Amino acid sequence: MPKMNLCRALGVAAAMVGAALLAARASEWWGGLVPCPLCLLGRWPYRVALGFGLLGLVVPDRLKMLCAGGMVAALLGSVAIAGVHVGVEARWWPSPLPECTARFVPGTGVAGLPERPSKPCDEPAYLVPGLPVSMAAMSLLFSLAAAGGVAWAMARLRNGRV
Repeated sequence: MPKMNLCRALGVAAAMVGAALLAARASEWWGGLVPCPLCLLGRWPYRVALGFGLLGLVVPDRLKMLCAGGMVAALLGSVAIAGVHVGVEARWWPSPLPECTARFVPGTGVAGLPERPSKPCDEPAYLVPGLPVSMAAMSLLFSLAAAGGVAWAMARLRNGRV
């Protein structure tokens, strides 16, 4: 019975992470936002966390805690990438990715490049008009909250308070 609560936490966290990935894509499709290279890199920990969360729903009970730990680790990786991205947006440090400073020059394209160039990493993208919180900052806060939620469920299970 206690494992069911961890299973529920993994399911909720996986749904939230999946929704965040869909929101990022929707902001491109319908919002017209162009992701920068750091934005694209920041999506990988979400994908890994989603994989751990979904895997945790189907593995035997003895492996659920391992999946939850993997999900927390992936989300903390997302916190780290988003933290670097927020610092780049605030111009506290330069981007660690060389692609972030590359500018698109029309007529010099190479086959296979996207139609729209990526935007520079130091230009914040705002999802909600009037809310001065960039998508990178939202990602940082969301990942921190999701990692905390799964870690809290793990701690409750470990302490027998389920």
